[in-house]
Amino acid sequence: MLSINHIYAGYSGKKVLKDISISNLKGGELVGLIGPNASGKSTLFKSIAGLIKPLMGSIDLGSVELTQLHRRDQARLVAYMPQAVGCNAILTVFESVLLALKQTTGWRVGKEDLNQVSQVLDTLELSHLASRGIADLSGGQAQMVAVAQTLVRAPAVILLDEPTSALDLHHQLSIMNAIHIETKRRKPIVMAALHDLNLAAKFCDRLVLLNDGRIIADGSPELILNMPELGETYGVSAGVERTSRGALYVDAHLNSSVALSYNYASA
Repeated sequence: MLSINHIYAGYSGKKVLKDISISNLKGGELVGLIGPNASGKSTLFKSIAGLIKPLMGSIDLGSVELTQLHRRDQARLVAYMPQAVGCNAILTVFESVLLALKQTTGWRVGKEDLNQVSQVLDTLELSHLASRGIADLSGGQAQMVAVAQTLVRAPAVILLDEPTSALDLHHQLSIMNAIHIETKRRKPIVMAALHDLNLAAKFCDRLVLLNDGRIIADGSPELILNMPELGETYGVSAGVERTSRGALYVDAHLNSSVALSYNYASA
């Protein structure tokens, strides 16, 4: 179980996160981190991953205080996929995912490692790209490979910063479905920063709403998406309906004569 306790964090003396507490993050649970740009989502992920040291507070994984660990030890427990992913290495897709796996398990490669990489690529529908060079991938393909590099490590905590941002609709659904399946199968604690509220409604077990470095709300998707604070945070008028298949659908409009709609339902 992961607990984030009264975290303050920032850069160059400026506080970005202000008294962030999230308790009882459980294995097998997919938690969506939502909120407008610059609300503190990436800074929170970097704090959990050990890339920045909190100014105050603690982050506990069971009985282990993550902020007190050496960076290498922390990397064995927490895998973080940032928004920007590079693809300049002279490696194939298969090799890059295998390299990500071996960074935390030692460099001897066995049959089990090869099978594990193949399984993740198959789950993410990337097997056809296995022999392609990383540098030859499109932005969306590189994004999907970055997700594979994160999942293959099978850490206790997985942090995904906008994993669907460069993907078309088919691959957004494919990636989120794969993440959901892996979360339920392997039981890691998974947090994903998402801008698309319908993806959050469809796949997440729990939502945490951030704004200006503070937690506004924390609860089930149905609870959070029906709160008036959601529209206030985003500066829109938001309504939640259920589709004919019983899924939540978020319909949001600008607080002016111009409307903005999220055009596909979480089915």
